[in-house]
Amino acid sequence: MTGGQALARQLHREGIRVIFGLPGVQLYHALDGLHGEEEIRFINTRHEQATTYMADGYARAGGDIGTALVVPGPGLQNASAGIGTAYATSSPVLVLAGQVEKELIGVDRGVLHEVNDQLDIVKPVTKWARRVLEADEIPTAVHEAFQQLKTGRPRPVEIEIPPETLAKQTDTQLLGPAEIERPGGDPKKVEQAVEVLAASSKPLIWAGGGAVSSGTSHILAQLSEFLQAPVLLTPEGKGALSERHDMCLGAARLPPEFIAAHDVVLAVGTRLSTPGMLSNQRVIQVDIDPAEIGRNYTNTLGVTGDARLTLELMLELLKGRHEPKPKRLAEIVALKTELFDSTKTVEPLGAFLRAIRSAMPDDGILVPGMTQVGYYARRFFPAYQPRTYLTSSYFGNLGFAYPTALGAKVACPEKAVVAVSGDGGFLFNSQELATAVRHKIGTVVIVFNDNAYGNVLRDQKTRFDGRTYGSNLHNPDFVLLAKAYGATGIRVEDEDANKLEAVLIEAIDRDEPTLIEVPVGEMPYPY
Repeated sequence: MTGGQALARQLHREGIRVIFGLPGVQLYHALDGLHGEEEIRFINTRHEQATTYMADGYARAGGDIGTALVVPGPGLQNASAGIGTAYATSSPVLVLAGQVEKELIGVDRGVLHEVNDQLDIVKPVTKWARRVLEADEIPTAVHEAFQQLKTGRPRPVEIEIPPETLAKQTDTQLLGPAEIERPGGDPKKVEQAVEVLAASSKPLIWAGGGAVSSGTSHILAQLSEFLQAPVLLTPEGKGALSERHDMCLGAARLPPEFIAAHDVVLAVGTRLSTPGMLSNQRVIQVDIDPAEIGRNYTNTLGVTGDARLTLELMLELLKGRHEPKPKRLAEIVALKTELFDSTKTVEPLGAFLRAIRSAMPDDGILVPGMTQVGYYARRFFPAYQPRTYLTSSYFGNLGFAYPTALGAKVACPEKAVVAVSGDGGFLFNSQELATAVRHKIGTVVIVFNDNAYGNVLRDQKTRFDGRTYGSNLHNPDFVLLAKAYGATGIRVEDEDANKLEAVLIEAIDRDEPTLIEVPVGEMPYPY
């Protein structure tokens, strides 16, 4: 077989069934190899940025590994925004990149798509990267990539292969899929954590993205009930525990005095990027990544291991040795009522989010962009199931919402998937409407159109005596744009949230590529 065929066949053995890619000259033999793998679906995008965004959405929504294929140089550079987002969100994404010819790597001659040195581009936003120069090494490299993706903290990895390596005939041996058993925490450390929790007067649980990816929902609910510990979620952790659960506080901004009243904080799958907030508490941190233990707090008892397995042992020991904590339900329900009082929400943002939540099924997936309504969704869009709320985490990049939602829909075609975007962010990747139509991806995108980079415009006005610079926009007719691509375009003519809800219900029911434009005025500060 050729190197390209070896690549395709090993990917198939590792379980890959979808690849998001954009073809190019250095990838011809990789594409030819994929042509022979009928069980692998190839979704060609209109920009390399979308390949990695879609792979990330696919991975986080469906729980599998997302795969992107791009040409070297500008292709990989274009894809780096999505790779960085996957890195920030701890998402398992495999990036396959071409290279220039072997003898020209590092020569800096200026050949097509050359970057010297390409591995340096991905180093800051990948867990592992490898250049493969020989065709018979391709299966081993792919297998190693999957071991990296499945062990420890899930983050992107990259493999790059020159064109003649993909073209070369080889007798290489294909390998079985990488099978990894994730470790639980050290039992002695877990025992120490259990004793600290049992002795605490008021424990608090803080759950992040690692609680979602490890599948802790069931055990997290039991643990919070036993400890009578309210569960605070990071935006990345939304869905780790249903926000209908009595003990769940969502991603609320808690009063400082409420946090201060809790003597022990159990942090699950989060780096606790809030230095200073917990300086007076004992912190127990459960994380698969040892580098995160104590990163922000020195007063930390760290337990390195898979969150679900670690919490299962923790609960088993607690139940075997200690009595449940006294009930705090009335206190927590009263706090939730105060935190999420709809009469105190910022409008019209709160009304829009209530309409979107009402229109979507419990298992519907929301991808909130970096826009006014998206910011507000962190607190006021309740998530009821894991993997149903996908953020860009600290990367915070405009343009990620729509292509990420497309990838989520590919992973979960039976679920409603809705992206929330501003007009500025949507035009970063509006061309992927063509991808949605071609590949029949029924994602709905709601574009809140204020003809500006609205957050910037408002901040400039309020902080710089009304002076604005570079934040006003000229937009196309979004409804006509959607129709030009063959998608459905609908405009909700006013800020009537009830009308938005009705239109969204219909769009979800049609299950076709749909854009809903909501013209809005200048939006209030969402915090």
